[in-house]
Amino acid sequence: MKKTCFILFAVAAIWACKHTVETPADGSQTGNTGGGNTGGTPGSNVVCFETEVLPIFKSSCAKSGCHDVQSRREGYVLDSYDNIIKKGIKAGDANDSKIYKVLVDDDEDDRMPQRPNPRLTTAQINIIKKWINEGAKNTTNCGTTCDTTIFSYSQGVKPILETNCYGCHNGATTSAGINLTLYSGVRTVAINNRLLGAITHSAGYTPMPMGSNKLNDCQITKIRKWIQAGAPEN
Repeated sequence: MKKTCFILFAVAAIWACKHTVETPADGSQTGNTGGGNTGGTPGSNVVCFETEVLPIFKSSCAKSGCHDVQSRREGYVLDSYDNIIKKGIKAGDANDSKIYKVLVDDDEDDRMPQRPNPRLTTAQINIIKKWINEGAKNTTNCGTTCDTTIFSYSQGVKPILETNCYGCHNGATTSAGINLTLYSGVRTVAINNRLLGAITHSAGYTPMPMGSNKLNDCQITKIRKWIQAGAPEN
């Protein structure tokens, strides 16, 4: 009887070892988390710093007179991961991070970006908040999914422009006289080929986004397909 009980106990212990997933002391899950420098994988739902967060800072903050290398307003340079996390970011706690708090500040004198620059959109602010709360990691080369069959203006094109272009091409700071926050402005540069020429870095056009990485192939394909469809307001 004792021998039988021992065998049953051993089998149960082995089964438990094979099926138990350890949880780190900090409560995070190991495995498909998208942490470190490699970024998330499709379906991980982890914010990718390289493609989702950095473009917002570079478009809306790291500009002349604000937080580029030359201007350094209040000592902040917001053009790279290392510079962004130097101060004002408390990893894991957006509500205690100065950079996040100035984005949601109701005081026009304290909020960022300051006038005449427009406020970040709610979606952009939420992305930055989520990134900070996830640990403010330098997630790069992220395996995020990108569906080129979704190329309508509202779901495919506008979100790309919002993240990468609104900081310079808005109603207050219409760089080169182009306002991409309005459909009419986007359609104009789409039809005359300036939009596609700029984002593909074609000869004769100023490469865009200015001072940032070129849009990825999927993003360019979405915009190209939308233009080929007639650039509708859909």
